[in-house]
Amino acid sequence: MSRSDANLRRLQRRYLALGASIAPIAPMLFLQGQITRWKVGLLPEAAGPREGTAGSGDDPVKLWVMGESTVAGLGARDHEHGLAGQFAENFAAYLKRPVNWKVLGKNGVTARRTINELLPHMPTEHFDYVLLGIGGNDVMKLSSPLRWRRDMLELIDKVRTRLPEAVIFISNCPMIILSPVIPQPSKALLWQLSRMHDENIKEFTRDLDRVVYYPQPIGLKLEGFFEDGIHPSERGYADWAKAMVEYFATRRDKW
Repeated sequence: MSRSDANLRRLQRRYLALGASIAPIAPMLFLQGQITRWKVGLLPEAAGPREGTAGSGDDPVKLWVMGESTVAGLGARDHEHGLAGQFAENFAAYLKRPVNWKVLGKNGVTARRTINELLPHMPTEHFDYVLLGIGGNDVMKLSSPLRWRRDMLELIDKVRTRLPEAVIFISNCPMIILSPVIPQPSKALLWQLSRMHDENIKEFTRDLDRVVYYPQPIGLKLEGFFEDGIHPSERGYADWAKAMVEYFATRRDKW
């Protein structure tokens, strides 16, 4: 058995133990989730065009952004001020080249649903870079480490098949612990799972060619970050995108 397989088995055992420990309070946790959703409500997706250009000059690169609610831009007025536009803006500044970006996001999708519901709508054109905004719903819907690894590797493989030369960036698993609206003990339990998924994806992407995962950040600026306590505000998207590009720049040897 490889070290990677052994670590996956260890994470799966932790997941099963966590599930067994919360079984007696499952009804209470379900009620907490329902109340939180009712209090928070549902933000609209970003309005306006799902494509644009960041930066100026000649020789543009092309970026495809795909994933869950943060990619759909909940909390931003339009995609230019959401994750896709803000990532493209920071990426263009780093590359010193314009970035032509397109985005497709859907609230509530997991990695599996991204494969089934979003990937078929991915344009057939060439993209130099891909940003996958995935992970939040795999935590919220309690995907196991085994399922998370299986589905993400399949998603990465399918994107790679379509775009053999593209660099694939992946956003971090959610920082549940920082949410001001998720109550305890739900927050602590979801945070444990999010950390498991973070550890898992760091390992299984480590040796993948031209695939770079942004690990859960340390020292994230919280002032003004959230729009509703779960999704970023426009300022949150700007800070998050900037931090991701800065990290990916330090891993240039991977792409």
